[in-house]
Amino acid sequence: MTITPDFVNDITMEQLEADPYPFYERLRKEAPVAFVPALGMHLVSTRELCEQIARDDENWPAVISAAGGRTFGPAALLNTNGEEHRELRDMVEPHLQPSAVDKYIDNLVRPFARERIAAFENDGHVDIVEAYCEPVSVRALGDLLGLDDVSTDKLREWFHKLSVSFTNAAVDENGEFANPEGFRPGDEAKAEIIAHVDPKIDKWITQPDHTAISHWLHDGMPEGQTRSRDVIYPNLYVFLLGAMQEPGHAMATTLAGLFSRPEQLERVIDDPELIPRAAAEGMRWVAPIWSAVVKRAARDVTVGGVDLPEGSIVMLTYGSANQDEHAYDAPSQYDLDRPVKPTMTFGAGKHACAGTYFANAVVRIGLEELFEAIPNLELDTDHEVDFWGWGFRGPKQLFVKWEV
Repeated sequence: MTITPDFVNDITMEQLEADPYPFYERLRKEAPVAFVPALGMHLVSTRELCEQIARDDENWPAVISAAGGRTFGPAALLNTNGEEHRELRDMVEPHLQPSAVDKYIDNLVRPFARERIAAFENDGHVDIVEAYCEPVSVRALGDLLGLDDVSTDKLREWFHKLSVSFTNAAVDENGEFANPEGFRPGDEAKAEIIAHVDPKIDKWITQPDHTAISHWLHDGMPEGQTRSRDVIYPNLYVFLLGAMQEPGHAMATTLAGLFSRPEQLERVIDDPELIPRAAAEGMRWVAPIWSAVVKRAARDVTVGGVDLPEGSIVMLTYGSANQDEHAYDAPSQYDLDRPVKPTMTFGAGKHACAGTYFANAVVRIGLEELFEAIPNLELDTDHEVDFWGWGFRGPKQLFVKWEV
């Protein structure tokens, strides 16, 4: 029998989005597997249980959250298992393999990163999220996909609208969406995406090129056939949200963490070889994809001392797993010198993030270029560092300054 602590019944989506950490700290201690009425599903909050379930595809096949299904559609990677999932991974992974990424990533990221820095480096202050981190992230992925003709601002707009929709997860006492209007921004973005991409798909069908979407259409298909748009679009939405969000917010989060440890920031600026380690700790400290992976019990199961019947839905909260006191010392602190341990930032098992290497490379290059151009970067303490989000989390704004 599942016993839900009283405090779980009172939690709201607004509280989770503003600051999920106190709630999840209590969950890890008192109810590591707990049904949360506001979400209509169980949350799994400890690192051990998140990793256990993430790796167990036989007993815990992947599904998509209700809000995610409403946003992406049924054919998304997040909602597939077995051979269907393998085929979709085979579709998206060729451009994301380390050997492939290493060939194109510098030319993809560095010129645009330098262009963005040149636009503000003489100003002495900027919101680095808006001016640099998000633009570098969305431009890199947009150009890789074949959306080089979509403006950076429009890519950011699509990403934010899809994020609002995907995280519109609150349900009422009947299990229905509490805010159906919350999906409107995502619907608007998807309509624009289809209107823009449909003519490009028409061209790629007969004139394939090197871009990722073109390869999605053709790779692994019988001669003369291409994949259906019903497959392409749900997975394009996944990429335009998750794969655009992760590098940009990981960059900003790493900066925020380093600003909390000025002596560590100085070391990283002096030695760029430390950037990958700094970024890995930033993404542990505040996981960009905080809560997005959902699994379904394939049979009656007991997990974390809780009996769950077949068909039970659980959400794996990787942001909480990365803050687990049993896995990390002083987990709420950013610490470049923390002993290297595995994290749940990019998930685990067959549904681990396909773009892990790509995302890390974008973050690394973005920070290399920023620190090289503005080595005296510091936090503008006239503004607070304002993190937001429960499904995806990162600084809404991060104001920085430097001497010109």
